[in-house]
Amino acid sequence: MSVNQPTHTGPPYGQPQPGYGGYLPPGYGGQPIPTVPTSQYGAYNGPMTGYPQTAPPQGYFPSMGFPSKGSPVSLDSDASFTPNFIGSLRAPTTSGAPASASGTLVPPGQPAYSQFGQGDVRNGIPASTASLQRPPASQQFMPGTTPTSATQSATFQSYGPPPTSTQQLTNHMAGMHIGGASTSVPSPGVLGYGPPTSVPPASGSFTSSGSGQYVPYSSQGPPPPAVPHGLPPTTLSQGLPMAQPAISGPPSALNLSHQAPGFAPPPSSSGVGASNYPPAAGVSRPPPMQGTSLPGQAATGPLTSQPNHVTSPPPQPAMTGPPLGPPMAGLQGPPPSHPSQPGYALQQNGSFGQNRGTQPNYGPAYPGPANYGSQPGPPQPPPPKRLDPDSIPSPIQVIEDDRNNRGSEPFITGVRGQVPPLVTTNFLVKDQGNASPRYIRCTSYNIPCTSDMAKQSQVPLAAVIKPLAVLPAEEAPPYLVDHGESGPIRCNRCKAYMCPFMQFIEGGRRFQCCFCSCVTEVPSQYFQHLDHTGRRVDYYDRPELSLGSYEFLATVDYCKNNKYPNPPAYIFMIDVSYNAIRSGLVRLICEELKTLLDYLPREGNMEESAIRVGFVTYNKVLHFYNVKSSLGQPQMMVVSDVADMFVPLLDGFLVNVNESRTVFTSLLDQIPEMFADTRETETVFAPVIQAGMEALKAAECAGKLFIFHTSLPIAEAPGKLKNRDDKKLINTDKEKTLFQPQTNFYNNLAKECVAQGCCVDLFLFPNQYLDVATLGVVPHQTGGSLYKYTFFQVETDQERFLNDLRRDVQKEVGFDAVMRVRTSTGIRATDFFGAFYMSNTTDVELAGLDCDKTITVEFKHDDKLSEESGALLQCAILYTSCAGQRRLRIHNLSLNCCTQLADLYRNCETDTLINFLAKFAYRGVLNNPVKTVRDTLINQCAQILACYRKNCASPSSAGQLILPECMKLLPVYLNCVLKSDVLQPGAEVTTDDRSYIRQLITSMDVADTNVFFYPRLLPLTKIDPNSDSLPPAIRNSEERLSKGDIYLLENGLNIFLWVGANVQQGLIQNLFGVASFGQISSNMCVLPVLDNPFSKRVRSVIDMFQSQRSRYMKLMVVKQEDKLDMLFKHFLVEDKSMNGGASYVDFLCHMHKEIRQLLS
Repeated sequence: MSVNQPTHTGPPYGQPQPGYGGYLPPGYGGQPIPTVPTSQYGAYNGPMTGYPQTAPPQGYFPSMGFPSKGSPVSLDSDASFTPNFIGSLRAPTTSGAPASASGTLVPPGQPAYSQFGQGDVRNGIPASTASLQRPPASQQFMPGTTPTSATQSATFQSYGPPPTSTQQLTNHMAGMHIGGASTSVPSPGVLGYGPPTSVPPASGSFTSSGSGQYVPYSSQGPPPPAVPHGLPPTTLSQGLPMAQPAISGPPSALNLSHQAPGFAPPPSSSGVGASNYPPAAGVSRPPPMQGTSLPGQAATGPLTSQPNHVTSPPPQPAMTGPPLGPPMAGLQGPPPSHPSQPGYALQQNGSFGQNRGTQPNYGPAYPGPANYGSQPGPPQPPPPKRLDPDSIPSPIQVIEDDRNNRGSEPFITGVRGQVPPLVTTNFLVKDQGNASPRYIRCTSYNIPCTSDMAKQSQVPLAAVIKPLAVLPAEEAPPYLVDHGESGPIRCNRCKAYMCPFMQFIEGGRRFQCCFCSCVTEVPSQYFQHLDHTGRRVDYYDRPELSLGSYEFLATVDYCKNNKYPNPPAYIFMIDVSYNAIRSGLVRLICEELKTLLDYLPREGNMEESAIRVGFVTYNKVLHFYNVKSSLGQPQMMVVSDVADMFVPLLDGFLVNVNESRTVFTSLLDQIPEMFADTRETETVFAPVIQAGMEALKAAECAGKLFIFHTSLPIAEAPGKLKNRDDKKLINTDKEKTLFQPQTNFYNNLAKECVAQGCCVDLFLFPNQYLDVATLGVVPHQTGGSLYKYTFFQVETDQERFLNDLRRDVQKEVGFDAVMRVRTSTGIRATDFFGAFYMSNTTDVELAGLDCDKTITVEFKHDDKLSEESGALLQCAILYTSCAGQRRLRIHNLSLNCCTQLADLYRNCETDTLINFLAKFAYRGVLNNPVKTVRDTLINQCAQILACYRKNCASPSSAGQLILPECMKLLPVYLNCVLKSDVLQPGAEVTTDDRSYIRQLITSMDVADTNVFFYPRLLPLTKIDPNSDSLPPAIRNSEERLSKGDIYLLENGLNIFLWVGANVQQGLIQNLFGVASFGQISSNMCVLPVLDNPFSKRVRSVIDMFQSQRSRYMKLMVVKQEDKLDMLFKHFLVEDKSMNGGASYVDFLCHMHKEIRQLLS
């Protein structure tokens, strides 16, 4: 998931931190970083003498992370806040007039009351019978005292387990200032379906106009203080089955407002609401680390912001003393208001008023800056309560609810427009006419009937298609249908393939196309009678009539040059320059290939693979090898004219593995010795691809090149590159050039490769800048894969590299593929995202398509749709199998259409929406400034939620944030995308890292983007060694971690094992085989195999995670307070990140402000 490091806290409680000494932050994915100059300032403990105490600019509220016109978000809530004014504005307030609804400045000395009743939650909880009185404005509130109205006394009770019945829930929440409200979506008569909003569509084009006053977080001051929210009662629908077409639960309403400082807000119950997810039993939650590094404050430890994927650090000399950072750029706003001022106990879990002592093993509470930025004055009012994160929608809760509600029943695809279970739920699919969600997932399963309605909602209509997805063993792979020489049955006009939605008429002699309505004769050999319902009597005998996914055997008409293809070939092309030899890489590859070639992919019952193999080595010149079976020893042929590449031999270059085994084994033994003394450091790159392509052309077959490459190709040759890396371009209009290829040469080369069916998989092993943006062009456009191992070291990286290589060589691939998506009248495919090449507007061409790749398709209206007939998609892929068989794979999906916006919002899938938005944004950075891309994303999501609020939610105060039930995680996930290294890089994220991540995401499926942007975090001490079930995950925030626990975090590219400083010695002994915390090695990349239940279970969990991901994740052991701890925190995506990314709480407030601006 997106990456996020919590704000660096300086020494957390004013003391230096152990564990950082001598650590030089590695340049993850790039060059080693020069030592950061030591700051002359000590840890911050109050105002510095001689430091200018300036007041902030007028109209700027340090309490908001975002500059605002007028007041901070006028948030309306049962738990409330007041902006922390600086200087003279911070005098304690007693009484005054309410703030105006439009959000004008509150005059100094007046409390900011909202015009609305406290906490009107408008979503489905019956009105409480107790009358909720608001105290009169003239009543004086003193800091620390609470009003004594009868209704409020109930709010300080300690809450028990969550109530079960609705009645109980009502009583339970009566003391929480929850106003009664009408439930969920009102009838159409109440909905104001006005004309489409006048906001320009955000999808499809980047406009920087969107949210005008939104400034990237990095250039702003501190975040808003925690704004307490009302509770989103989204769990009322828990008892209902999720698949009900009826309203699947009320919208989430978050209440936000500000109010007089002395008013102690009622607590949020930890048992009710969107995230009544209790902390794991026995875990004491540490207090959050608060504060940002202030200008001139020493930052202990590396101020690194690391990439979403991690690379091993280069070997480095030890550095004495902790590296201290200079004042951080981007934090020169007014100082943060610290959540704990002197004299106020830290709050935990939203329980207010309980004085909680400091937790064991934690230092005393950080005293907070003393009147920083103002002259010493009267005593301060109590600080606003930090928003209880348990009261805002929790990804973990949503995932757990879906597992519980939908994991036990099989998902039967017979019904049109069904929303499938989430990608995080383990479920079985029964194909009864629509393609499995493993093949196709949509952003919405109920699409608007008109383009006006689609523009109004701004919900992109898209499908994420994974045509060759691997199914679990319990599900049958697609049936192969052979229609003989006549080939598949198709519509005469639109050429759609026979599918379950075709309508047979005239007794079965003709059929009407479900896509274009054209009537076509049924060929005599395909004729069959109809039963009394109009269905063919052989309906269940023919997969193409009864299933959503199936395959046809293609006839010779579907082949290039009207002749059947030869089986494909694999060519291994190994860089033998100085870097590759010295690191041990060449020897490692040669050893692995000796055994790996026995596992080439093969068709179901074949004894051996039909794929032939060839070998090339290269540095500045290319070496081809003749490994013909009749030779005693392999022969080497050198091509030094790299400007005019040709293949010096035909016979003996591509061979059958079993026939030539002794010859190529001998070759693989000799290669490391042959080049052992090389001093050649320069390499070529483009000629290597040209050579492989020419070899496939000469053999008249498609195939794949596996290229193992180490450095920027600077040798004199076609495709030569120069080092153009320039950090100064970041955050400028020229930043986009860093993502664009240096030269068009590789685009043209990719086009030639696609025409030949030559797919390129590239394994990179850089020690410095390599220009991934340019080298990745050919793998990307040929449907290949890109792998990157920065600072490769055999000891730490061989496990990951060899597992990636094994999987890449063995996985199912289709060659020379063409994909087309047909739709029923009314919508059409307009845009495509993924790793492929397009020479026209409809055909997606892939030299290779493997089982992990997705193609994302966006649809637009070109006519009206009807609710009766719905909308249909048919995705057809023509490809050559690994045995050389030409096939067509067909996936069909039927969707509902709606005339009511409420139906659209009830049938969306947030995970797929985020997958689409990330790909849309990551493509956008190629041609637009990154800031524009971020603004466009925020603007589009604000429009989606504002349209829901305006047209579907019950009327309620503007201070409420109301989210659709199925989109309540949109803000948290969108924030993860915005904070990712591509859109908001930290100082240490290299240009190559960003290009690499950008390319990976482009063809990721929904499950992979889900865990990449919001990583999975498991408490390992909660694992039951005797059970196969996993403990529930916890939310990605530092305050959820306990010092006495061990956690596993995975994001699809890495696995971290975080070990708290106070973990029991027995656990450490059982897992790591050492006696104490101090003896655990941070360089460990694989757990020791120990014979005890805990060790076995943890290793089996890690193996299970590895098997679920398309790439092997590198294991990194992180000890609390150790050098890698900062990197680990980068993945705790609900917290504020080091590189300026907002916390989930702050971003939710910002989204609320954006939505209110759109509504007003």
